Amino acid sequence: MARNEPTHGTDGAAGAGESAGRAPGRRKAVRYAVPVAVAGVAAASIGIGTALASSGDPDLPKISAQDLIAKVAKSDAQQLSGTVKITTDLGLPSMPEGLSLGDGPGGKAGHGPAGKGEGADAASPQAKLTELASGTHTLRVAADGPDKQRLSIVERAAEYSLIRNGDQVWAYDSKSNTVHRSTAPKDAKGGKEAPEELRGASPQDLAKKTLAAVDDSTSVSVDGTAKVAGRDAYQLVIKPKQAESTVGAVRIAVDAKNGVPLKFTLAPKGGGKAVVEAAFTKVDFGKPAADTFAFTPPKGAKVTEDKDAKDGKGGKAGADGRKKGLDESGLSGMNVIGKSWTSIAEFKTPGGVGPGAGAKGAKGGKDAGPAGALLDGLGSKVSGSFGSGHVFSTRLVNALVTDDGKVYVGAVTKDALVKAASK
Repeated sequence: MARNEPTHGTDGAAGAGESAGRAPGRRKAVRYAVPVAVAGVAAASIGIGTALASSGDPDLPKISAQDLIAKVAKSDAQQLSGTVKITTDLGLPSMPEGLSLGDGPGGKAGHGPAGKGEGADAASPQAKLTELASGTHTLRVAADGPDKQRLSIVERAAEYSLIRNGDQVWAYDSKSNTVHRSTAPKDAKGGKEAPEELRGASPQDLAKKTLAAVDDSTSVSVDGTAKVAGRDAYQLVIKPKQAESTVGAVRIAVDAKNGVPLKFTLAPKGGGKAVVEAAFTKVDFGKPAADTFAFTPPKGAKVTEDKDAKDGKGGKAGADGRKKGLDESGLSGMNVIGKSWTSIAEFKTPGGVGPGAGAKGAKGGKDAGPAGALLDGLGSKVSGSFGSGHVFSTRLVNALVTDDGKVYVGAVTKDALVKAASK
């Protein structure tokens, strides 16, 4: 097995990460992409799966961590197709009967009373792709340059596909036979870019978001080699130095030939199996067939468009159906405390989710509504100069919800959240 000496993160490493094609307008998001989005939370997070059986670790020339990071940053695979097997295990608590993480004041978000998409846009990417936040899933992915991408979630008896072909973006849910049509958003230069839902669902996207955040708070090393989807790869290991972080390590298998990340694994500091791991089981860097990106709504399918979406006041929503004035997470007033691995997102929920959110003057318990009951039943009570609140924990991410509706969330310890809220 080829081994390489550990190399710690340096300014050179950080520079390599920043060169990975990140648009200036997105750098603020990068600061909290690790630990929130990259960890699979803000993001809606992505996947676990192992590669095809290895016949032994390949014997490759030694390479430094800085050079391997630079190789990833320079990788520009415009064409590829393959299968990614993903699983996410955040250790989220079970929701009480009748209540889900996506519930809002009007009931189940994006779904009718039966929770089957009745009376709603069942093909909307914002509703469908949240399913990747837990469990094991198989994705088929394809790309042919910046204007053509396809991502399909393959289920036992159904398939969900998100297809970008030029300016047109189609989302199709075969289970409900519904189609959602939209227009590709514009990038910082006025050109069309891939929708957010088509980014972040592969080992490459996860790896590049992580590497973009590498700085002097990070230890980076090359730890041997591996065989992933039949291709030789180097193993890049990234570890936070900050004690408050709940991230143990991120391991990225990098294609030895073209620098494309083939596998991404995020392990929690507490040990146990990975929280997030996305791996190609098959990959081909040739040009996909043209009809891969062609789509025509099936006969009888219900088609909705972004322009059909309305906000609560009857005005048109943004390009992806979200209300204007809200950030990417659908929450207003986002503030980021700290940096790098110990970044904490602070915001106030639109309707409030503290124990008093369910009814005017309520203090929790039965009178606090579903959200209050959830807090009392699943969260641990904490207090500080901010007052009191509840801390909710997963295997990676902790969240503090204060009684007045403020939320502090990050891949950090409980004590770090209480300290941030008390400032």
